[in-house]
Amino acid sequence: MFASLAQENAALKALLARSQSELAEHREALAASEEARRRLELIIDDLRRGRFGAKSEKLTPDQYHLPLEDVEIAQGVLDAAQEKAETTIKGGSTAGRSRNGNRGQLPAHLPRVERIIEPRSTQCPCGCGPMAMIGEDVSERLDVIPAQFRVLVTRRPKYACRRCSGAVAQAHAPEHIVPGGLPTEALIAQVIVAKFGDHLPFYRQAEIYARQGVVLDRATLGAWAGRACFHLQPIADHMSRRLASAERLFMDETTAPVLDPGRRRTKKGFFWAIASDDRGHGGTDPPIVLFRYAPGRGGVHAEGFLRGYLVLLRHNFS
Repeated sequence: MFASLAQENAALKALLARSQSELAEHREALAASEEARRRLELIIDDLRRGRFGAKSEKLTPDQYHLPLEDVEIAQGVLDAAQEKAETTIKGGSTAGRSRNGNRGQLPAHLPRVERIIEPRSTQCPCGCGPMAMIGEDVSERLDVIPAQFRVLVTRRPKYACRRCSGAVAQAHAPEHIVPGGLPTEALIAQVIVAKFGDHLPFYRQAEIYARQGVVLDRATLGAWAGRACFHLQPIADHMSRRLASAERLFMDETTAPVLDPGRRRTKKGFFWAIASDDRGHGGTDPPIVLFRYAPGRGGVHAEGFLRGYLVLLRHNFS
């Protein structure tokens, strides 16, 4: 009798401890939800001030992206807190309850890494023996392998004849964009894409590389990019000649912030796009677009960009 009472007492204590733990988790979820709600209120106030406040307090169009990203982050905190609270109160798993967007089929060209999660036991609880597989649930999640630097070691063995000392054979050293330097062509391409495609300045890239123990200053990255631009210039010249032979050209400009070190701020610059795309007119040539920079959007800049094309056009039709 006393043993039964002791077991029941122990079970009640375990149940009480589990209830207290779930209550504490529920309180933490509510606290996170309240903090996210306060954050949303501050963001709304900032947006309201940027829309209706004094001119000096108004946000630029580009700055609206920052509070909108904060709204999305706060909304994610609210969703996670609500899911945690529902799990604590009702029990069970939150699998399949996500409210995140970007649903749909993941690209087919991405490699698939499969993992199979088996139950703890596949034996029938009635003692009939092993159970048979009757189906499966399949889910896909987007994963990433963080970028990792590696060292490419190139060895060039030397060979000599053991009978005479007159001949030595060795492969020639391959040509590199930076002779005797550290970077491979793939690393230089990454630096250029990050700079001009992802708008990552060299100093930010240097900070990213430093997290992996690779110390590179922005002057070095800039020198690499300059060497790559020199070697890529023939490709740009070839594209320019192809544009000059096109039947029709399209031009357009868009603003771009440009650093102004003298005033310690940015100024407005313009990227001009010169493009040719005749696919809509039955053409078979691939589309081409070249970008040129100018400090303004006046017609004088367009005439300057097209002056070389007009010379090539007269040469082609002469």
